[in-house]
Amino acid sequence: MAAFRGPKVLLWRWRRNPLRRRSDVLEAWIMLAAWAFAVLGGAVAGLVTVRAVEDTLARERAESRTVPARLVADAPNVGADEPAGRVVWTKVRWTAPDGTARSGQVRVSAGTSADTPVLVWTDAKGRLVTRPPTVAVARLRACLIGVFAAGGVAAGPFAVGRLLRGRLERRRVDRWDEEWERVGPLWGRMAS
Repeated sequence: MAAFRGPKVLLWRWRRNPLRRRSDVLEAWIMLAAWAFAVLGGAVAGLVTVRAVEDTLARERAESRTVPARLVADAPNVGADEPAGRVVWTKVRWTAPDGTARSGQVRVSAGTSADTPVLVWTDAKGRLVTRPPTVAVARLRACLIGVFAAGGVAAGPFAVGRLLRGRLERRRVDRWDEEWERVGPLWGRMAS
């Protein structure tokens, strides 16, 4: 049979109660502070991270552009045992904004012949870069990174609060053991 515990009373550690100990009040304040720092710190860290990632990705989008390039060599053909539509790395050549010829490796469909025109993404100096994310993908990526940053920052104060709470609990149990060692033998004499 389960023991009846009675109704759960909110904020019982702050209410006047003859059974309330100083350690109960201290524990309540520690956990309140831990939760406040976890929530506020996590929210601030998440928002700052989202803003920083969005700004970085927007700058990448603004600095990247497509330029025409041509394949230098034939792209390797797909073998009989490989799936159709395979993408392979091959060398391309393009002209940088300063007029110099550049070359690099890009992915194209297997079997594409040499001198085929392709578009490549470059930065302001004409170096190859990956295709920048769209606005929607950048926002999603920024939000996910912000959520992880918020969770990471919030974990610190929460963990510290739990450690302090555990230490208070151990002290309470030790005090109960000390009290029982003093009172236990007296109790046995009274019962006989």
